[in-house]
Amino acid sequence: MLATIFLQSTNFIDAAYIVAFSLLIYGMTGLTGPRTAVRGNKIAAAGMAIAVIATLLRQGEFHGSGTVWLIILGVVIGTAIGVPAALNVRMTAMPQMVALFNGVGGGAVALIAWVEYRHHFGGDYPLRSEIFELFGAIVGSVSFWGSNIAFGKLQEILPGRPIKLPGQAIINALLFLVCVVSAIVLAAGTHSEALFILGILVASAILGNMVVLPIGGADMPVVISLLNAFTGLSAAATGVALSNPVMIVAGMIVGASGTILTNLMAKAMNRSVPAIVAGGFGGAVAAPAGPAGEAGGTIRSTSAQDVAIQLSYARQVVIAPGYGMAVAQAQHAVRELEKALEKKGVTVKFAIHPVAGRMPGHMNVLLAEADVPYDLLREMDEINPEFPRTDVTLVIGANDVTNPAAKNEPGSPIYGMPILEVNESGSVIVLKRSMASGFAGIDNPLFYDPKTAMLFGDAKQSVSDITSEVQAL
Repeated sequence: MLATIFLQSTNFIDAAYIVAFSLLIYGMTGLTGPRTAVRGNKIAAAGMAIAVIATLLRQGEFHGSGTVWLIILGVVIGTAIGVPAALNVRMTAMPQMVALFNGVGGGAVALIAWVEYRHHFGGDYPLRSEIFELFGAIVGSVSFWGSNIAFGKLQEILPGRPIKLPGQAIINALLFLVCVVSAIVLAAGTHSEALFILGILVASAILGNMVVLPIGGADMPVVISLLNAFTGLSAAATGVALSNPVMIVAGMIVGASGTILTNLMAKAMNRSVPAIVAGGFGGAVAAPAGPAGEAGGTIRSTSAQDVAIQLSYARQVVIAPGYGMAVAQAQHAVRELEKALEKKGVTVKFAIHPVAGRMPGHMNVLLAEADVPYDLLREMDEINPEFPRTDVTLVIGANDVTNPAAKNEPGSPIYGMPILEVNESGSVIVLKRSMASGFAGIDNPLFYDPKTAMLFGDAKQSVSDITSEVQAL
């Protein structure tokens, strides 16, 4: 009995929360590098486990054992769904998984806000708590439905191209106005569950869909980061309303980091976040390029043997990975090629564009999985001055982030976006399955540059063939 009273005491629960968010913060610091990321994740997971246990004790103290068993049931169901999904997801589908899991977080916040509103319906509801709950409901709902649209575009259930309605900006502004006015009316003392459902949950749900639908596939990494920030902010707001310190701390960390990352990625694309939200480029269907292509050049095809000879006798080789490497699961083959070239005295570096792939850090995660030394990875600003001194650049499915049109063609949808300046290299080898466009849906003049040769086929098999030829020389 005494043990139970102690465990359910407010001081013990508060101490457990402090330990929990301390572990969360410490675990986050481990995510700054691939060598410490796994340990950081485990530490943060331990913190979250303590937070769940503390919440169960708190619920038992204030609401009885019935609520505790409902929470335990939710944890069991969530674990049964989440663990197999996380274990079985392919690395190529990780962006979709991130969008889906992020959306679930936002949806959970919106549901909590609804439940709390119903719990206090007609009663004494502190204004501060109500304001934060309303904020959490709006932002959480936008995040949930927006993340679902992002998932659909990444999974190619929905078209990757921007989907716009006439008067899109006006519609979005009206929906946002409905949400704000409904929140003000409810906070002013009007008790109406219908207004909460229609004016808050439904209007923000439609707004979440309408905000992300006009955004093209090329902007999707920024969108995922932005929606992640929304989920964090909504969770922090709900934490304030519920007086839950772990939700406040974890939500603010996610919100702040997501906001910073969104801003950094937008700058990397030389675009503003409002411009991206207003409707980005990407996903448009490009006309198939013939032998001469739209860029007015000739496509030169090459073989694995020729590529191996160029790489083996180069002084410096730069590998620029993109989504094509992820699709082919070629990261381990790329690592073997890097080791084979290093044995021949060739300097190998990896060029990482901030938005290469389908989510922030996609290429870093893939290369870390293949044990590529972290010191070989170079960010865009660091590697671009190296290209004029590079003998050969190997581009593996990185279409849009290597497109010279971003610098040379003012009429291009991606004009002004910083790119990997691979065209400054002595020669460029592009590994692709076909001449299909990238996620931005536009032609790439790099493919028709006289210095560029195309090696068609599955990237993993092509890299393996090149490695075999390099080792045989």
